[in-house]
Amino acid sequence: MSKFELKLPQMGESVAEATLTAWLKEVGDTIEMDEPIFEIATDKVDSEVPSEVEGKLVEKRFEVDDVIKVGEVVAVIETEGEVEDVKDSIETSTTEKVEEKEPEAAVAIEKDIQTAAASVAATPTPDFSSSERFYSPLVRNIAKEEGISMAELETIPGTGKEGRVTKNDILSFIENRGSNGSRATAKTEEKAQSEKQSVQTTTTAAQQPSTVSAKEGDEVIPLTRMGKLIAHHMVESVSTSAHVQSFVEVDVTNVVNWRNKVKKRFEEREGEKLTFTPIFMEAVATALKKYPMINISLDGDSVIKKKNINLGMAAALPDGNLIVPVIKNADQLNLVGMAKTVNDLANRARNNALKPDEVKDGTYTVTNVGTFGSVFGTPIINQPQVGILALGAIRKMPSVIETPEGDFIGIRSKMFLSHSYDHRIVNGALGGMFVKEVADYLEAWDVNREI
Repeated sequence: MSKFELKLPQMGESVAEATLTAWLKEVGDTIEMDEPIFEIATDKVDSEVPSEVEGKLVEKRFEVDDVIKVGEVVAVIETEGEVEDVKDSIETSTTEKVEEKEPEAAVAIEKDIQTAAASVAATPTPDFSSSERFYSPLVRNIAKEEGISMAELETIPGTGKEGRVTKNDILSFIENRGSNGSRATAKTEEKAQSEKQSVQTTTTAAQQPSTVSAKEGDEVIPLTRMGKLIAHHMVESVSTSAHVQSFVEVDVTNVVNWRNKVKKRFEEREGEKLTFTPIFMEAVATALKKYPMINISLDGDSVIKKKNINLGMAAALPDGNLIVPVIKNADQLNLVGMAKTVNDLANRARNNALKPDEVKDGTYTVTNVGTFGSVFGTPIINQPQVGILALGAIRKMPSVIETPEGDFIGIRSKMFLSHSYDHRIVNGALGGMFVKEVADYLEAWDVNREI
């Protein structure tokens, strides 16, 4: 008899945790190889996690809505033999150990167990679900055991990633709880004395944080789980990277005319629609090969230059949120392969059928704001990347056309490319040359190209 620990897999680059949204199996259920056990959700993707072995589910380590870190054991599966009832096993083992002791000791142990159980039952359990701050299961358990209230927990300064409260932070708080309370009381009294010396009404009003109140007739719509995560990552990206933009206007008349000429034949032959997206992706992949210092990430004081060109493709979901599936090794695909990959990822993104591996390891992102009619946009960088390209709407525009015989006005199809990049590591010259390379590739499109 052996037991297999099913851990939360790596869900994507920079994704360190996920929320457990549903259990698909219960303790005692038989598990087949690759059969889904539970569902998880991150800001990037909702996915099922399959079993790596055959056996029987004997333990669930987390509950629905718990936040799980990558690598943590979520479930235990027994892979051979009959499953022993875990609860009975524990009770039997405990009973045997008690019976081994003297009768008086056994009675004392039983009494201690009952006292501890009564104490736990009488202790109110803090509700951490109302907090927007992340607390690990370990920190929550320590807070419950020590009787730390939600209000107290919110005041603990975190030294972990993104200001999170670590085990050492909460243990230090517990150790200095008394002195912290004294200092807090002293500061409160000092502040109260100061306020008495000024106009209280004005001072109080000035110190209140700005809030928005719903009025009669207003509709209050809570943010979805994905909406909260996206909001957090957008703010985090803006506070991490120094965002700057470069804009280029592109004449894509040759691209438009060529696509109109070949799209029907392409669909009949390949069974796939030929959109503009794979054409743009090919142009971006080519530019990244020429300017590899855009295909990088910043790690402290070091630059990591990526070997592979993996293009993230922002796709809209039916609920209005966005997801970014990744085209792996995009520079190695021809246009037919690029079109098939783009269509497949876009379709499965809309149907919430993407796999975790298909939203991770992106090295550069492209978003098509023109789909919604926008002329151009200034997108926020998808961390830990250093650049993102926004494709504006293609519009017919009057334009000056230069020829050997002279200049004249003509109707051309044009669009804007907006390149947002991290100015900490990408200077204006490199950021501008990269987006200009994409534009030059599109403007030089061969109208006689075979596909």
